[in-house]
Amino acid sequence: MSSAPRTHGPLPCVIDVEASGFGRGSYPIEVGFVMPDGEAVCTLVRPPAHWTHWDGRAERLHGLSRELLEQRGRDPEEVAQLLNDRLRGCTVYCDGWAHDYTWLAMLFHEAGMHPAFTLKHLHELIGEDDAPRWDHTCAEVRAHLQLTRHRASSDARVLQLALGQLREPVAAATLPSAS
Repeated sequence: MSSAPRTHGPLPCVIDVEASGFGRGSYPIEVGFVMPDGEAVCTLVRPPAHWTHWDGRAERLHGLSRELLEQRGRDPEEVAQLLNDRLRGCTVYCDGWAHDYTWLAMLFHEAGMHPAFTLKHLHELIGEDDAPRWDHTCAEVRAHLQLTRHRASSDARVLQLALGQLREPVAAATLPSAS
């Protein structure tokens, strides 16, 4: 079992959304977030019948089939309510704001609800000096955590911990070894 990389100071809530594809017509199929205390929440979204776009390239990336979503996913109303219950009043950060905002807006529209949280781009928290190290730091955290799946809560955790690593330069240089 590996220990998580060290972080110092409070970390923000980070969210990630997996989708049915990469472009127009795509919709959210999984939403995951990590709270400041490290608690992770992840849920699949059952697509309504009129959400029809499906991209096999996206499926190969996240490994989620439409059949799995129909069997194990939650209705958009239930997912939107979960997000509002858990994230109410929070500022939540993501790394793909344009896509994640669009997919979350689609989810909440389908649910007939409005988000009770604010979504912001994670790069607002990354200093200009740290920006060139961002991708490498994310890759380093992903490798350290031995994550092989591209899934919403795992990706949110990587983003959150990478931000923590950038905030503490010594920790970024020396991740603890897996034990």
